[in-house]
Amino acid sequence: MNTITKVIIIFTLVLCITKVNAQEQNYTSEIAKLKSQRELVEKQEKEALKLEVAEIDERFQKGEISAEEAKDLKTAAAQKRALNIENRQRIIDNKIELLERNGEDTLTLSDTLSYKTRIRVGWGQEEDDMRVFGIRFDENWEERPVKYDRRTYSDLVVAVGLNNAIIEGSSLSDSPYKIGGSRFFELGWVWRTRVFKNTNFMRLNYGFSFQFNGLKPEGNQYFVTENGQTELQDFEFELKKSKFRMDNLVFPVHLEFGPSKRRDYSDKFRYSLRNQFRIGFGGYGGFNLGTRQKLKYNRNGESVKDKLKRGYNASDLIYGLSAYIGVDGVLLYAKYDLNPIFKDALVEQRNVSLGLRLDL
Repeated sequence: MNTITKVIIIFTLVLCITKVNAQEQNYTSEIAKLKSQRELVEKQEKEALKLEVAEIDERFQKGEISAEEAKDLKTAAAQKRALNIENRQRIIDNKIELLERNGEDTLTLSDTLSYKTRIRVGWGQEEDDMRVFGIRFDENWEERPVKYDRRTYSDLVVAVGLNNAIIEGSSLSDSPYKIGGSRFFELGWVWRTRVFKNTNFMRLNYGFSFQFNGLKPEGNQYFVTENGQTELQDFEFELKKSKFRMDNLVFPVHLEFGPSKRRDYSDKFRYSLRNQFRIGFGGYGGFNLGTRQKLKYNRNGESVKDKLKRGYNASDLIYGLSAYIGVDGVLLYAKYDLNPIFKDALVEQRNVSLGLRLDL
């Protein structure tokens, strides 16, 4: 799980840096290109004028036009080319001013009239309120106007923290699992919908998540399934590492409460959760995708690593309670499985987790 977390963070940071650099380079290189074009305009129009004058002189030499007509044609050509230079340079100057004023946020007709899907990088709750980093997907549909009231938003969810089990008849302090060594990781996608029309105080938060719950037994123990029972037993060799992991796909649903700031624009309004307190209560239900055990030990001087993917009599259906509290997208997160870890166990165990959740 440590490796997965590092990969997610590094991947997100690389995307952000690449996106920011690309945006900066895109509009600065476009400005430089426009300035070069501006310098070429006058040269191009003067070259065209020379060709027109040469053609007029040729017609005069052939006696097709008089000297007075040739003079008038040259004057008209010069005036036309002068106006061309002025108009074309003005167009380029306006484009440069737009880019210098708006940077990568400069709008074009294609932003509202074409169909495309783009990835925006930023840590923010809504389209006009980007923060430091994160990933967001925006869709622009053909001839689709700006939505005046947008009630649903989406977030990438990443959560990490400590994992353990509450055992029937025992307290958490008597757990046979290492407190610091047992950890969980969660990765998912959620949607957040405003419940009421005229207030954003209550939101429905729902989506899907992949949960990876790890348990690291104390001492020299590992999990064994015998006669329909999964229990801890002493291993025959000295264990350097003993780790048990349950992978789940769940569908969380939370009622979220907290203040927000309303921002009004000329063509829309939005509610912002930036720097606002948030609290959510709810639960989740889903399926067990697999259980596995990893053992590392020395056997007769040889280093051995066993990766055992088995059923271990683990519950197939996963359901539980969860809650979070915090500010903006940084939240303290807790979850508790109501289903037992192992089916038909003489002593029931239930997974419990506490950690940090990031809504990106």
